[in-house]
Parts: sequence; C-alpha cells; structure tokens
Amino acid sequence: MSSQGQLKLATAPTTAAQSARRKWQMGKRGGELLGDIVAYTILIIGAVIMVGPFLWMLSTALKQPGDQFTRSLIPDPITFENFQKLTEVLPFTTMLWNSIKIALITTVGQILTCAMGAFVFAVVRFRYRNVIFFLLLTTLMIPSQATLIPNFILFKWLGLYGTQTPLWLPAFWGGAFGTFLLRQYFMKIPLDLAESARVDGASLLAIFWRIYLPLARPAIAALTIFVFLGSWNNLLTALIYLPSDPQQTTLTVGLALLQAYQAQSGAPWTLMMAGAVASVAPILLVFIFAQRQFIEGIALSGMK
Repeated sequence: MSSQGQLKLATAPTTAAQSARRKWQMGKRGGELLGDIVAYTILIIGAVIMVGPFLWMLSTALKQPGDQFTRSLIPDPITFENFQKLTEVLPFTTMLWNSIKIALITTVGQILTCAMGAFVFAVVRFRYRNVIFFLLLTTLMIPSQATLIPNFILFKWLGLYGTQTPLWLPAFWGGAFGTFLLRQYFMKIPLDLAESARVDGASLLAIFWRIYLPLARPAIAALTIFVFLGSWNNLLTALIYLPSDPQQTTLTVGLALLQAYQAQSGAPWTLMMAGAVASVAPILLVFIFAQRQFIEGIALSGMK
C-alpha cells in the first residue's frame, strides 16, 4: 500500500475523533449557557420580588397624600413634605440620633469583646479550652426572651431603668455568635505569625492588636453589619426600658408610635412610608460601604 493511502487511513479516525470531540464540547458549552440563562433568570426574578416592595415604599414616601393609592411608580410631582412632617408629629431627628448612637456603641462593644474572646480561643492554649468554647456555643440555643426578666431585675436594681444604658451595656459582655464567627476566621491565620511575634518579645495584647485584628478586617466587617443591624432593629428592649420618653427612645419605637398615630388619626400612608425609608437608609449605607468585606468575611469564616 502506498504511503498516501496509509496516511489517509491514519488521519481518518483522528479527524472523526476530533469532530466528535468538537460536537461534544459545543454541546457542553450549550448546556452550560442554558444553565447560566436559567440561573440568571431566576436571580433576576428574585431580585425584582425583593426590590419591588422597597421601590413601592420609596415611591409612596415621595408622593403627595392625595396620590398615595395611585399605581404609578414614579411620583408626579415628587415631594419631600412627608419627611418634613415627621419632625412635626414626633421628635424624629432625636430618635434617629439615639438609634445611631446606641447602634454604634453596641457595635464597638461587641467587636472588642468578641474579638478578644475569639483570639483567646483560637491562639491561646489553656486547659479545657474546647470545653469552655462548647459551653459558650450552647448559649446560642437560649432565646433572648428567656433572659429579659433577669436582665430587667438587674438593671432595675442598678437604677438604670429609664436610661439608654441597658440597650448598649450588654454588648460589652460579649456574644457567642460573634466570638464563634471571629474564631473561625482567626483559626485560618497561620499560627506561625503569633509564634514568631512571641519569639521577638511581643505580648499577647500586641499580637492581638497589631497582627490578628488587621488581618481579620473582612470578618470584623461582617460582624459589624450583623451587630449594627440587630441593634438598629431592636424594638423590644427599647420598649421595656424606655417606654414613655420620646427624647430617649429609639427610631424603632418611633415607627411603632407613628403606626399607632396613623391608625388613630387616619394619617396618610405617605407619612408612614417616609418614616420607613428614613429607618432603612442608614442600614443600606452601612451595607453598601462594607459589602465586599462582608461577603469575604462570611466566605472565609466558613459561615453559610
């Protein structure tokens, strides 16, 4: 047989195999593309469902009272009188500042105490470390409502009833969730860094402050959002310790009072929606500025 015939017989199976492989790759890419289209379609539908109520709330807050039940999403005309009227019905600015102040103090207290506890459980070796950490995690199963009465008795005995202190002081006692979140992140930091610093004469406080805290910024950002959001939306504690002082209470109580005012006086829904927008705006700003660190901290700490 000639060399050309042998070449044709040798290349024919190879060409057929390559053609089949190309078809298989094209089919695989087509399947992946179809899967991506379906996934993105579901995500877009979910985003519209989630954002829809917020857009309606914002649209209603910018409408005139006579247009509150119109179906148009874009107000015509746009007005900010509802936000101005909030300050006439309630000391809204004072309540907003109280919420911001309490949320910031609570966040600082939780970050400091949880970070120190997480550092000890992750780096410092001592007897019964795992047992104590397990006992700490078991406190997550205790509902916060179960500790309301003991805490109330304690703060009443200390003479702190009617003040803002009971709303932020427990944050400096630490928390199981924050300690667990930061410990998971600290465990991923190489222990060689701490050992090298100890060899150079650094104290545990210096190692914690100069090495672990700067490296744990993503996890701290995630915990900051969790704590700030929890304190901002805390209604029950403010109702218990600040039941009748509008100058001391928080924005969540103000919204509850605004809802009662709307039900009794027949005030327009535009006023209620303006209060809701004002209460949601700080949370959105915090999340927007810390979104990248929040996602990175959740991913690297192993939380789901």
